[in-house]
Amino acid sequence: MINRRIRRSFAAKLTFWILLLTLPVFLASVGLHFMNTRKMIMAESVERANGVLEASLQHICRYLVTVETATNTYGWMAEAMVKNPDSLMSLTRRVVYLNPYIDGCAIGLEPSASLRGSRYFMTYSLREEDDSITAVQETDYNYFKKNWYRQPRDQRQPCWVAYYDENNELELDEYGMIATYGKPLYGTDSTLVGVLSTELSLLHLSKILAEETPYPHAYFMLIDEKGRYVGHPDSTRLFKKTIFDMGNQMNQADLLALGYAMTNGQQGQMSVVIKDMPSLVCFRPVPGTTWSLAIICPDSDILRSYNRFTYIVMLLLFMGLVLIVLYCYRMMTFSLHPLRVLLAKTQEIAKGNMELAIKHSTRVDDIGRLQNSYASMLESLNFHMGSVRYTSEQIQHRNEELIEATKMAEESDRQKTKFIQNVTHQIRTPLNIIMGYAQILDIPTDEAEAAGVVSGDEVKSLVKAMDYNSKLLNRLVLMLADSSGYEEKIVVYSEKNDVVAVNETVREKIRYVQCACADVQIKFETEVPDSLTITTNERILHYSLAEVLFNALKYSDREHILVRVIRTGSNVRFIIEDKGKGIAEKDRENIFKFFTKADDFSEGLGLGLPLTKRHAKALGGDFFLDPSYHDGCRFVFELPI
Repeated sequence: MINRRIRRSFAAKLTFWILLLTLPVFLASVGLHFMNTRKMIMAESVERANGVLEASLQHICRYLVTVETATNTYGWMAEAMVKNPDSLMSLTRRVVYLNPYIDGCAIGLEPSASLRGSRYFMTYSLREEDDSITAVQETDYNYFKKNWYRQPRDQRQPCWVAYYDENNELELDEYGMIATYGKPLYGTDSTLVGVLSTELSLLHLSKILAEETPYPHAYFMLIDEKGRYVGHPDSTRLFKKTIFDMGNQMNQADLLALGYAMTNGQQGQMSVVIKDMPSLVCFRPVPGTTWSLAIICPDSDILRSYNRFTYIVMLLLFMGLVLIVLYCYRMMTFSLHPLRVLLAKTQEIAKGNMELAIKHSTRVDDIGRLQNSYASMLESLNFHMGSVRYTSEQIQHRNEELIEATKMAEESDRQKTKFIQNVTHQIRTPLNIIMGYAQILDIPTDEAEAAGVVSGDEVKSLVKAMDYNSKLLNRLVLMLADSSGYEEKIVVYSEKNDVVAVNETVREKIRYVQCACADVQIKFETEVPDSLTITTNERILHYSLAEVLFNALKYSDREHILVRVIRTGSNVRFIIEDKGKGIAEKDRENIFKFFTKADDFSEGLGLGLPLTKRHAKALGGDFFLDPSYHDGCRFVFELPI
C-alpha cells in the first residue's frame, strides 16, 4: 500500500514538472521556427535569384563583349575597304563565318563615300537556320533612318541598339527583331563614311536567358530604355509590348514601379504581382547598354517547401507529443530506479554477498533518505567485516612472508654451501699441484738426478707449473676480496688519475698472459696510434683486461685469440674475441651475475665477468658481449678517452 502510494505521488510529480517545462518550450520553439521560416526562405530566395541573375548577366555580357570585340576588330578593315565596295560583302561574310555568336553583319555607306554614283550602298550577310551564310548587296534600300544606322552615326560612337524591322525588309530574322552593335566608320580625313553593324537575334538572346533558372516556373526578361521587351520567353511580346502595358496605376502600381526602376538603370529586388501571381523580381542593368535584365520567381515556386512545411509542423507536433509521453515514462522509470537497485542489492546481501556498495543519494525525498540509510547500514557492516578480513589477511600475508623468508634462507644456505664447495675445489686444485711439486723439489738436486727422479729441465717445468698455479690461486683470492666490501672500494674505483698508453697496456697484458701460459697464441691489432693515452685507474684496467684474456684462454682453442683496439667517437674499445664454443643464448643474461656460471663443472668462481663489468662501469665505460659474433665469444671493454 505504501509502495503504491509512493509510485502515484512520484508519477504525478514527474508528469507535472515534465509537461510544465517541456510543452511551453516545445510549442514556443515550433511557433518561432514556423514564423521565421518564411523570412529565411524569402531571404534565401533573394540570394539564390541574385546569384542566377548575376551568372546570366555575365553570360549575356560575354556574348555582347564577343560581338563588340569582333566588330571593333574588323572596323579598321572596313574603313580600309570603303574604296573597294565589292570587298565589303566578303568582309561581312567573314565576320559572320568566324564568329558563331553573330547572326548577321551589315555595312552601310554614306552617299559621299559611295563610288558607284548611287545614294545607297549596303551589303549584309545573314546566318541561316542550317548554319549557312547568305551575303547580299543593296543599292536602293533607305537605311539612313533606321536605328541601327542612325544612332551610331548621330552619336559618333559605337552603341547597342535594339532594332525591330516591322516589315522585315532585309529578312534578317523570322520576326524582324535583332540587337545590333553599330560602329561608325571614318575615312583618312576623319569624315564619317559609314557604319559597321553586327547583329544578334533577340530570339537567340531569349534562348540564352532561358538556359538557367533557379525555379521551375522562373524566367528572365530584358527591356530597353523605353520599357520594350528585348528578351522574354514569350516571343510575341518582343518589341511589340512594353512592361508598362501590363499594369495600370490603380491596380498594379508595383509593376509600374518596377518598370520605372528598370528603365532608369537601377538595380535591386521587388515583390510584384504579375498576371495575378505574386512574384519576386530581381533586376540589374546590363553593362554597356541601355537595357535592364530581370528574373521573375513566382512565390508559388519559392514557397513550395514552405507550404509543405505546414504538414511537417503537424507531424512534428504529433511526434513531439509522442516523445513527451515516452519521456515522461522514461523519467518515471529513472526516478524509481534507486528502489529497484536497493531491492536487487538487499537480495544479494541476504544471500551473503557483502562485497556490494550502495552510493549515497543527494535527494531529500523518501527514496533518497531510504537509499542513504541502506548505504550507511552497509558501510557499517562492511567496516566491521573489513576489520576481521584485514586481520585475517595480515596474518596470511605474514605467514606467506615467513614461508618466502624460509625459502630464501634455504636458497641462501644452498648457494652458500655450493659457493664454499666451489671455492674449496677451485683453491684445492692449484694448492695440491703446488704442494705436490714442492715435495718433489724438496729432494736435493744431486740426489734427485743421481736417482733419476727428475732432471734439470723437469725442475724448471715444475717451477713454472707451480708459478702458474700460484698466480691462479692469487687470482681467486683477489676476486674473492674484490667481490666483498664493494662500498669500501668505491673510493678506490673513483680514483682515475693515471695516464695510461692504450696500445702498450694491451701488449703488456698479452705478455703477462703468455708468460703464464707459454703455448697460447694471442694476436694483437690496433687502429689507434701508440701515442694515444687515456686517464683512468691503471690497476683496475690491468686487472680487468687480464681477467677477460684469461677467460678467453679458458673457453677457447688457445690458438685463435685476437685483441683489437679501436676508437669510436670519444671512447676507446678493447675488443677480445676467440673461436671457442661460445655462450648459449639462454645463458647470456646470467653471465654478468655474481657467483653464476654457464657450466657448473667449469673452472672459476663466476666472478670474473661480473667484476669486469663492475670495473668498467666504475671507470665511466661499459663491458658487454657482442651478440653479432657467432664464431666464439667477442667481449667489448669500452672506456672514455
